Amino acid sequence: MRFILPLLMLLLFACKNDTKAVAKADLQAEVQQMDLEIYDFDGLKNFLNTTSNKTYVVNFWATWCAPCVKELPYFEDLNTQYKNEQVEVILVSLDFPKTYETSLKPFLKEKKLQTKVVALDDANFNSWIPQVHPDWSGAIPATLIYNREKRHFFEKSFTYKELENEVKQFIK
Repeated sequence: MRFILPLLMLLLFACKNDTKAVAKADLQAEVQQMDLEIYDFDGLKNFLNTTSNKTYVVNFWATWCAPCVKELPYFEDLNTQYKNEQVEVILVSLDFPKTYETSLKPFLKEKKLQTKVVALDDANFNSWIPQVHPDWSGAIPATLIYNREKRHFFEKSFTYKELENEVKQFIK
């Protein structure tokens, strides 16, 4: 009888650990099935110019950048709130290609982002950073808001209100 309690405890903890292992394996399987659009800068250029009436908000970010991660919900909310106002948000991940499977995709899965996310895989930073904006130092977060009439570039973090105020200037 005195061995029953320890045996039950052992089984309980073993089952709990197995449940965690199964959940982790399920998450890994889902992550491996996720599609992630990956571009070099030439491919990304399509997201940086428009001739349509739509306003684009392009945010450069990475999972390892705390201010970037903090403001992601604001971009998600903006995308939802202004979808019917011809506004589209695009999140450009600058995560390192070797971490797409281990960091970026699990992050996207966990956060359940509905906003379009693309990864930029182009190590020639000195070439493409000034093409996004001549004043960009390369620091993130950075955001480009544009339509066919005007462009504004920001090398800073946003609150939701700040972001919304900037976008409103484009959709008046």
